[in-house]
Amino acid sequence: MKTKMKDGLVRLTAGFLTFLATTLCAQDESFQRLNSNAAFTISVPAGSTSKYMTPAWGFNYGVGYNFNTRHSVIGEVMWNRLYATSESLAPIRAALQNNNINGNGNLVALSVDYRLQFEGKVSSPYFILGPGVYYRGATLSQRVVVGNSVTCTPAWLWWGFTCESGLVTSHQSLASSSSIAPGGNVGVGLSLRIPDSKYKFYIEARYHYAANRGVPTHAIPITIGLRF
Repeated sequence: MKTKMKDGLVRLTAGFLTFLATTLCAQDESFQRLNSNAAFTISVPAGSTSKYMTPAWGFNYGVGYNFNTRHSVIGEVMWNRLYATSESLAPIRAALQNNNINGNGNLVALSVDYRLQFEGKVSSPYFILGPGVYYRGATLSQRVVVGNSVTCTPAWLWWGFTCESGLVTSHQSLASSSSIAPGGNVGVGLSLRIPDSKYKFYIEARYHYAANRGVPTHAIPITIGLRF
């Protein structure tokens, strides 16, 4: 009798250990330590930036590490193509008496972000934020040479010109300029699991700020892409 009980206990213990090992292996397979994402963005200018750029388009790519299903850190790069508003070009066109002058630019952000995610079977909402370095470049369609006694407005600063005592510094000659500055972002998003796949569709919105020279950068990218 004791031998049968002992054999039964051994079988029960072995069965439990087998079940536990199978469960842990399944968890290890479903939970990935590394994460990455690729997405398309449409950025809406905000604050003072909205006077000088129209909605922009671009791309976002990131790679990071999942500490668990809730906490992650992600390194990301975002690029946006910027287009000038008529308001940003008006003082330059007026000073040169040339309405054919146009302009564009690029915004590149490198950030290290923390993500707090609330994992669900199908959908996973999350918060995300982090510091970054922001490069903003601006290019005019032709070189602009500033004369004397030109009143300084923020539009001149947006394109990289300098001002003194309320006037644009005389005899400057610029076709392009750039500025690198610290900044940060904060936002929310939602990931949706694609059935029978390791991929997740996601959509998110963030607010980005950077203290770029002349005019600070304010932008709200709406991002649509895949996490994998």
